[in-house]
Amino acid sequence: MARDPYQELGVARTASADEIRKAFRKLAKENHPDQNPGNKAAEERFKKVSAAFDIVGDPEKRKKFDRGEIDADGREVHMGGFGAGGPWGGGQPGGGFGGRQGGFRTETFEGADLGDILGEMFGGARQGRPGGMGGGFGGFSQRGADTRARLEIDLVDAIRGGKQRIAFSDGRTIDVTIPKGAQDGQTLRLKGQGQPGRSGPGDAFIEIAIAPHPIYRREGDVLVMDLPVTVYDAVLGGKVEAPTPDGPVNISVPKGSNTGARLRLKGKGLSDSKGQRGDLFARLVVMLPETPDPALEKAAEEIQAKRPYSPRRR
Repeated sequence: MARDPYQELGVARTASADEIRKAFRKLAKENHPDQNPGNKAAEERFKKVSAAFDIVGDPEKRKKFDRGEIDADGREVHMGGFGAGGPWGGGQPGGGFGGRQGGFRTETFEGADLGDILGEMFGGARQGRPGGMGGGFGGFSQRGADTRARLEIDLVDAIRGGKQRIAFSDGRTIDVTIPKGAQDGQTLRLKGQGQPGRSGPGDAFIEIAIAPHPIYRREGDVLVMDLPVTVYDAVLGGKVEAPTPDGPVNISVPKGSNTGARLRLKGKGLSDSKGQRGDLFARLVVMLPETPDPALEKAAEEIQAKRPYSPRRR
């Protein structure tokens, strides 16, 4: 006969459903076969805590156990005779010792959320794994395997959000919704988009990778770009066109601007997790004409002769 399920999970008989669930999560994670490959003791412990949670994790079974109507193996208790649940378990559908097959109990976990809990913790079944999640103990074990993929997106798509199509190795293609403010390395979970299984498909996990952008770059939580301006705009000031993730806008360059000066474009920067936009900063880069300009050279000579200055002294 199995050990008292409350003792197996290390909780009091008065424990709440949430306390029981937390205890099971902890023990299942510590002893799961995938976490302890080849460790028979951990595997046996995992089976015991799973069986214990099948009893006290199900409200109806827990009531029956507390009233003494079923034992720690989930068998009905009768006071005498050789009927169902008697000393020899003759009434069990599977025959033998209390409905065991091949030395292990066959469970259905009816009413319990064991499958959901383990699915969240370990991403579903590892089908075909001997003694593991796909080994056949516990009806939760036939969930399809999870699928993982990497999706590279543009920085602008990460800021604005949108849809991207991704192809899996098995030939399937699905549309992935990119949330506003997506982060590099962020993983998106697409429920039910994994491999098929007897108890339903697994999930797809998509890792986001943000490709370097030719114009914009991140500096912490700020979006920055270099904005080339002519020497004339730098000296005289004026309106210039600047690119933004939302399209080009006109900004004012102050008179006497130098390379390195930053102009703020409010609400044109990165998106946070709530979709709120930050600012974009345009760093001015003063550019000379691509071909020599005699008039500019003459003006420079006159200025140098009359009002020489050295920026290096700063």
